[in-house]
Amino acid sequence: MATKDPTAVERANLLNMAKLSIKGLIESALSFGRTLDSDYPPLQQFFVVMEHCLKHGLKGRKSFLSYNKTIWGPLELVEKLYPEAEEIGASVRDLPGLKTPLGRARAWLRLALMQKKMADYLRCLIIQRELLSEFYEYHALMMEEEGAVIVGLLVGLNVIDANLCVKGEDLDSQVGVIDFSMYLKNEEEIGNKERNVQIAAILDQKNYVEELNRQLNSTVSSLHSRVDSLEKSNTKLIEELAIAKNNIIKLQEENHQLRSENELILMRTRQHLEVTKVDVETELQTYKHSRQGLDEMYNDARRQLRDESQLRQDVENELSVQVGMKHEMELAMKLLEKDIHEKQDTLIGLRQQLEEVKAINIEMYQRLQGSEDGLKEKNEIIARLEEKTNKITTAMRQLEQSDNDLLTQTRTIAVSLVKSASSDPQDQYKLVKDISF
Repeated sequence: MATKDPTAVERANLLNMAKLSIKGLIESALSFGRTLDSDYPPLQQFFVVMEHCLKHGLKGRKSFLSYNKTIWGPLELVEKLYPEAEEIGASVRDLPGLKTPLGRARAWLRLALMQKKMADYLRCLIIQRELLSEFYEYHALMMEEEGAVIVGLLVGLNVIDANLCVKGEDLDSQVGVIDFSMYLKNEEEIGNKERNVQIAAILDQKNYVEELNRQLNSTVSSLHSRVDSLEKSNTKLIEELAIAKNNIIKLQEENHQLRSENELILMRTRQHLEVTKVDVETELQTYKHSRQGLDEMYNDARRQLRDESQLRQDVENELSVQVGMKHEMELAMKLLEKDIHEKQDTLIGLRQQLEEVKAINIEMYQRLQGSEDGLKEKNEIIARLEEKTNKITTAMRQLEQSDNDLLTQTRTIAVSLVKSASSDPQDQYKLVKDISF
């Protein structure tokens, strides 16, 4: 005869004990007819049996601080898999009297029973076999079909109301021993209890069906409310779509009308542009004829400015060679640069005056074409223009004279500096000759 697997026998024994414990608890609770407390013996034995079932096949301790040898490790994993379990985990960790992981696991089982969520929590746990493999051996009860059967049996505990005081109870030092005397019955009691067992099973099924019916009713009511809200939103969307279509039609009509008006405006604008273009060409010809005289004056001023710029560049080159001589030479260069900047400002003012002359000339020609009555005013403008032209000529002559004077002074200063810098007559003669050039 082939020997059975010891681990399979252990799983079968634990499954049978769980069946007996759960059935006995449900029967006694229904006959008791009141809320169960921590001192109720069948309830105490149920927690002991569940503790043995969860301990079956646990892996050994990996490190000194590891909880793998206790059932608190896999129970703590439920928080990550079932978000509603975060509250029960936080409550267990906040209990002041618990010092060991086993005590926390026992408190967790009691709180889950009071919440009527133990079956849901453990169902989420046994589904994740890969995560459970970190805590259990492959032959453990929670890794095999027996674990799923026990989780299915735990659904019947939802008909039990329990009020357990976890805070003041010493859960760390309790010894979990199964009392088999509660489940051993003689032949007479078995014959008398068969009918009660059947009635209890029927009541369990009835309560389970009522619970499912209640959940389905709540689901149907929520679906009805969602359907009503969707119908209302659909009606609103249809009305908004009709309004949008009407608005689109109106906008298309307005767009067509605006296009026709735009084409008409475009034709008128083109005609006006053609007329304006002819007038502008005529004015441009007149402006070109009047600008020739001003261009000549501008070219002369520009030529003079170029000569002045070249002269300034030459002076700067000469002064840059003598930078290292003495401090007086540097002062002379600064004075020269200051005078040059003043000349540039003068040239900028002359340019502005030239621009004013151009504007006056353009205004004169425009008024000349406008009417013959403005002839006197234009003559006055011409007189003013001639007067300003004479002033500009005088200013240019003064600028030339000042440039000549400045060059003379610069040469004189340079000669004196050369004489003071060199004692050799031949070197002085060469430097004076270079500066004269």
